[in-house]
Amino acid sequence: MSTQNTVTVSHQGPIGIITIDNPKSMNALNIPTLIALESALDSLEKNAEIRAIVVTGAGNKAFVAGGDIADLTSRQGLAHYQEFAEIIHRTFRRFEDCDKPTIGAVNGWALGGGVELLLTLDLRIVADTAKLGVPEITLGLFPGAGGSQRLIRQIPLCQAKELMFLGETITAQESVSLGLCNRVVPSADLMDTALDLATKIAAKSPLTLKLLKRTIRQGQEMPLTASLAHEQAMIGLVLDSHDAHEGCNAFLEKRTADFQGK
Repeated sequence: MSTQNTVTVSHQGPIGIITIDNPKSMNALNIPTLIALESALDSLEKNAEIRAIVVTGAGNKAFVAGGDIADLTSRQGLAHYQEFAEIIHRTFRRFEDCDKPTIGAVNGWALGGGVELLLTLDLRIVADTAKLGVPEITLGLFPGAGGSQRLIRQIPLCQAKELMFLGETITAQESVSLGLCNRVVPSADLMDTALDLATKIAAKSPLTLKLLKRTIRQGQEMPLTASLAHEQAMIGLVLDSHDAHEGCNAFLEKRTADFQGK
């Protein structure tokens, strides 16, 4: 296990685990933590042995309880734009663009920047004790780390507006009902569930997962006609891979496929 400031990185077989580890501040995000998060992701993405990544918070109270409010109130617009906002947008975009599958394990409060980070992850497992929300409006702000744009693309527009306009928190089950998260599990089972899911995904072809993630991500920004043509080209790339033929042959031979990522 390695530690960088308030972020720890550990491995469990082919699974990389990033833990935001500053429970005294409810794992709030500041510039050093964001830089450490970006570095942690870089190290896991470059590690060929890692096939899936789980992101969680330390302790049992918070995933990420937002940003540092005292720091925010000390800032003026231009300085914020050039410093904190630049770094948080870059870091969150890196998670969104990561070629390896990412899973959020929400162990407690996910507020503001916590939800905005969650929106960049592929799958989201939530402890039954967790609460989620984007309360920035109660501070005279609005979600400015990608939340105002990602939220409206991931859940119904009217529901996204209600969350942002009121700033109220929702339960774990409500987050699943809205389509914000995948499933709710007992708090004690959270990491086991996330790691089990990550292990199942890690058994799939890492090359195909990479190309599938790119196809989905890039296709979201295209009109349907263009995205279908893009999909057609990308599946052609997959069919040039060893893994595609290994998977088909394994099925025909009634054995488990041995995907090598090539």
